[in-house]
Amino acid sequence: MSKACTVGPESVRMIELGHPWIIADSYTKKWPAGETGDLVELVDPSGRFLAQALLDPKDRIVARVLSRERMRLDRGWVKERLQRAISLRRDHAGLVDTDAYRLVNGEGDLLPGITVDRYGDYLMVQIYCSGWRRHLKLVTQALEELLEPAGIYEKSRPQNTRELESGGEGKKYGQLLSGKPAPEPLVVLENGLSFQVSLERGLNTGLFLDQRKNRRDLMARVQGKRFLNLFSYTGAFSVAAAAAGASLVTSVDASPGYMEQARSNFSVNRLNPKRHEFLVGDCLTVLDDLARQKKCYDVVLMDPPSFSTTSKSRFTTRGGTADLVAAAMRLLKGGGLLIASSNHQKVDLADYLKELRRGALQAGGTLQVVLLSGQPEDFPYPVTFPEGRYLKYAICVKG
Repeated sequence: MSKACTVGPESVRMIELGHPWIIADSYTKKWPAGETGDLVELVDPSGRFLAQALLDPKDRIVARVLSRERMRLDRGWVKERLQRAISLRRDHAGLVDTDAYRLVNGEGDLLPGITVDRYGDYLMVQIYCSGWRRHLKLVTQALEELLEPAGIYEKSRPQNTRELESGGEGKKYGQLLSGKPAPEPLVVLENGLSFQVSLERGLNTGLFLDQRKNRRDLMARVQGKRFLNLFSYTGAFSVAAAAAGASLVTSVDASPGYMEQARSNFSVNRLNPKRHEFLVGDCLTVLDDLARQKKCYDVVLMDPPSFSTTSKSRFTTRGGTADLVAAAMRLLKGGGLLIASSNHQKVDLADYLKELRRGALQAGGTLQVVLLSGQPEDFPYPVTFPEGRYLKYAICVKG
């Protein structure tokens, strides 16, 4: 029998609006003692049933709503939710020549606090709510029955922010939960291009799946153009540009390790890395150097991480975007494209566009937005959960 947990008027309103999170407050402090992973009943102060939720009492989000109806967290329920997520991708995601994509997007697939990504014949589970830890076997068994993957991994995320900031390139964060180990590296397909990923090493696998459609869009814009990719990571946008016929691709990143992976991704796609440039360094410093050399580009892309991956880097998402835009505009020819992207959930679109405006004014130029994009169809979010719309991707023309 699920414990009844009373929520206050604000939480009642949020549940009725369809929001899946219960934030710790004076009401949740009075809840009966429960274990992480318990399924609890949320009720209003008069005892009226509202929803069933997964308990995570030590977290700021103390419970995540699984259903507005009474339910059992068993294999049948999990399979039904997973099947719904699989069908959405099959029917709506346009995954042509692609075997790397998000299969379950947490709150966006009514499975709050857990994601599942597909990488070729393998699946990668990530837990963002400790409540799922107890039910992980249930999830992996349901995935095995529905999809028969070669193996299922879990990639854990450290709580320590310093570890997050260091990037953890070589460290093993991936653990095989079932099946056979994946090759290291594992080669996956996106938009007909090959990319090397690691399901074991590093905090991330080496390919950010939420930019797939934006990379495909870039490919239609860069033929015969000079392309500058800032915060290039393992070079996925750079590979896309080179494969689409860009005359020069210049990749810039602070990490020598990521730059090596970028060169490997060029080679895997039979693109000669020697025909392009790979510059290791702080992006703002490199932009200054390129400006002094009077370099000029047709397309500049900036897709910084939420926080810099090196303590020496001067860049931070908040406040740094305008400086970056101003510095990049000096290298962009008139009529060229500045593409600015941010995955920072806490910066909304209106504020992000103000940063771009500040940068353009600082550079003494103009930017016209011709396209605003976000995450692809395999990263859905409910209309009741604005936090799920995090990716901002603005394509601007320099006036």
